Formats: sequence, C-alpha cells, structure tokens
Amino acid sequence: MADPMRIRAQAQGGNALVRVLMSHEMETGQRRDAAGKVIPAWFINEVTATHNGKPVFSAEWGPAVAKNPFLQFTVKNAKAGDKIAVRWKDNKGESRTDEATVT
Repeated sequence: MADPMRIRAQAQGGNALVRVLMSHEMETGQRRDAAGKVIPAWFINEVTATHNGKPVFSAEWGPAVAKNPFLQFTVKNAKAGDKIAVRWKDNKGESRTDEATVT
C-alpha cells in the first residue's frame, strides 16, 4: 500500500483551503528501465474528496500527472473541526483514503 497522503485543511473565512500531497510513482508507460524494457503504466486515475462525508470534489487523471502529485482546492462552508477525506484510485485498482481535520 502507498504511503499516507499529507493533507492540510485550514479554515479561511467561511471556507477551507485544502492542500494534499499524494505519494505515488505515476509511471506513464512510455519510459524504459536500464535493460530497455518498457515500464508499465501505473498512475492515479480517480481522485475524490468529501467534507463531513458529502462529496465536494472529483477528478479523473491520466498518465501525464507528475510523480507524487500535489492538489489544492477550496471547500465552501467549512469550519474548524470539520473532516475532509481524500481518496485516490489508480489504474491497477489500488486505492488510498486519508482524512484531515480543518484547523
């Protein structure tokens, strides 16, 4: 399983600024290893976020996203103590969900 995501959610007025650093290799399927063999594609293709269990964000990604992607978004009507959960799923079927509390 992948390393945990680093999620920071900070209250700003009536919103929360959410920053997420995901740990993932994000291979495009176009690079070759030292022996000349193609490294298989392995990348995050779905990202979703919830605020207190309600969906607030979803994205579909492809192989062109950089290794260890960084994501930032704003959640409206969020306050300190609310829960933000972020989930990703990759093209090999692996997934990871992590949660942070708005501070």
